[in-house]
Amino acid sequence: MKRIVVLFSLLLITVSCTSPGERLQTIFEDHWEYRLQSNPLFATNQGDHRFDDRLPESNLEFLEEDYRQTTGFLERLDGIDRDALDDEVCLNYDIFRIQLENAVRAYELNHHLLPLNGWWDYHAAFADLANRMPLDNLADYENYLSRLEAFPGYNSGYIERMERGLELGMVRPKVVFDDYLASVEAHITENPTESTLYEPLTDFPESLQEEERERLAEEAREIISGIVVPEYEHLRDFLQDRYIPGSSESIAISGIEGGGEYYDYLISNYTTLNLAADQIHQTGLDEVDRIRAEMMKILKSEGFGEDFDGFVEFLRTDPQFYAETPEELLKETAFVLKTMDGKLPELFNTLPRLPYGIRPIPGYLAPRTATAYYSRGAADGTRAGYYAVNTHDLQSRPLYEVTALSLHEAVPGHHLQISLQQELEDLPEFRTVAGFTAYTEGWALYSERLGLEVGMYNDPYQDFGRLSYEMWRALRLVVDTGMHAKGWSRQEAINYMAENSALSLHNIRSEVNRYIFWPGQALAYKMGEIKIRELRVMAEEELGSDFDLREFHDVVLLSGAVPLQVLEDNVLRWVDDQGK
Repeated sequence: MKRIVVLFSLLLITVSCTSPGERLQTIFEDHWEYRLQSNPLFATNQGDHRFDDRLPESNLEFLEEDYRQTTGFLERLDGIDRDALDDEVCLNYDIFRIQLENAVRAYELNHHLLPLNGWWDYHAAFADLANRMPLDNLADYENYLSRLEAFPGYNSGYIERMERGLELGMVRPKVVFDDYLASVEAHITENPTESTLYEPLTDFPESLQEEERERLAEEAREIISGIVVPEYEHLRDFLQDRYIPGSSESIAISGIEGGGEYYDYLISNYTTLNLAADQIHQTGLDEVDRIRAEMMKILKSEGFGEDFDGFVEFLRTDPQFYAETPEELLKETAFVLKTMDGKLPELFNTLPRLPYGIRPIPGYLAPRTATAYYSRGAADGTRAGYYAVNTHDLQSRPLYEVTALSLHEAVPGHHLQISLQQELEDLPEFRTVAGFTAYTEGWALYSERLGLEVGMYNDPYQDFGRLSYEMWRALRLVVDTGMHAKGWSRQEAINYMAENSALSLHNIRSEVNRYIFWPGQALAYKMGEIKIRELRVMAEEELGSDFDLREFHDVVLLSGAVPLQVLEDNVLRWVDDQGK
């Protein structure tokens, strides 16, 4: 931590600038450099390899210093006359301020004392280290081993934070830890060569000499067995003996110390909207009713009349809807996406250069994680994005959901949007990585519907799968707020989702656990998608025959991820300009 502060102190010696815009740009550059230095993993992903031998600091002392640095940047920002900036620079100023203020508020509400959310926690991400850094030469491998050696400090920092959370009553609910330890125990191996972290040592680049390969492999075995595995054992023992026994009996975040105020912050942070839990809950109920009515049309067309439960049972049990092997599921996914790739020019003027791949979710995560997820590629183009598909428990992965899911996670969803954002050249660096969840997840959900416009849902079952996925996101508005603000039990949430969707019961239980583990995040999807659809309808009505969908998508995408109010302002300005 001291090294980072010393390095960053040099950045504060800046030359005098002649205008508010130049001083603001200096602040942006200083903050960007601070982010790179203080988070080496982030730097690596941005193509900055100065710190590839290090892991980020994760302890309470560093986080306190990071809080001081963030408030310091806010004070510097206060010294800029916003009224003297032009419109585009004002937008940069506003987004930067929002990000800093959110970071400050999160720290003050002890968000950092809840480092586990059950999704891609630090110990699971560390196990995937080989896929998150270059391994092309001897220096890269030396850096990789240095990072493995640094795991004890990284691990102890997170444990220290959870210890403080126990002291303050800032803990996760006990119910979500039923199978959690498996995600840690998967990395406790007697034979270091069986560790996922050893895999890069089995496939070296040709440039490495045989003696170098043998030395690196031997060092890796020693580090994994002597340092990394004992740290995973340390984490398992801490969770098993201290954290889980001390976790909360309440499933609601509002049931812990300061949880009510914290949930209000989470709603605001994830949706970028100033809405109360009751308002979001009602929006969810209304959306559930609307989508249910669309589902019933398909039931009638397929001869099931009003028998929703019977149709869902048919979908859940008929073998025609399920892959027999993981390879079959992956091939079906690949076919859908290659078909969509060919249709993208019908919808978009601007496409990203970075490609994407498809691969199965790692076995140590698959049983307790989501149906799929997207992992962004490297900003410098040296690593593609990838779409990870869950091939565990194939009876929970119906083929009629593959189209909607794939359009969400890859193209035109996450991969297209995130890769375009990374490639934007006329924005400050911080905006190329901004991650406003309502925007990114709202866009991905909106992308599922775009498949309708290019003929991707070519039978009623796939279209029902699309509606089922839209219903899933509407249900989140109801059950997340229901559990965290309105006193719902876990079983009530499960029952409500089962009654109103065709999701498998395995997925429903996993999803409800996710909302318990990670409050507020699931609200972003539907609230963001609703806003994007509202703006499109408004633009279509205002512009009539002059409306161009590809230009509308440029307006939505080419400013990167932004708060929903900023997105609305951008679209309104475009509509006004088109009208003129």
